[in-house]
Amino acid sequence: MKKIVTIVVVVMGLILAGNSTKAQGTKIGYISLQELIPSMPEYKKADTSLNDYQNALAQNFEDMKKEYMEKDSLLNSKDSLKYTKSQLELKKREISEMVVKLQGWQQQAQQLYQQKQQELIQPIQKKAVEAVQAVAKENGFAYVLTKEALLSSPPADDLLPLVKKKLGIK
Repeated sequence: MKKIVTIVVVVMGLILAGNSTKAQGTKIGYISLQELIPSMPEYKKADTSLNDYQNALAQNFEDMKKEYMEKDSLLNSKDSLKYTKSQLELKKREISEMVVKLQGWQQQAQQLYQQKQQELIQPIQKKAVEAVQAVAKENGFAYVLTKEALLSSPPADDLLPLVKKKLGIK
């Protein structure tokens, strides 16, 4: 009976030792994509394009607002006396449609901006993630977490410098 107990204890010890060795062999790294992506040259180009696009959307809004103001002031001026009742109704309807269009423009512009942002940034994010995966594989990291999700981490497991080197970023 003592032999069986001894064998069970030895086997359990070997199993526990094997599990702790396996756990120690698993490398876990981390990276901040919020630091990596803005440092990529592609991001700077995309950011400039997004700013230009946002300015174009704002200019479009200003043009629509200016057109509304001109039509509204024309309708409220003395010149409106020369229009027939039917013409005035059409002009008022046109102005009220412009008000609705102006009110909906902010939401529409936001959607357009988000679509453009997705279109420009998604390939950059994909490239960054692929580089992180390649560096993790090359350096034997089984898991890579986002730095923002960690409360504490050793500097040695930060993959940012390795990924920047792989992407050719200084």
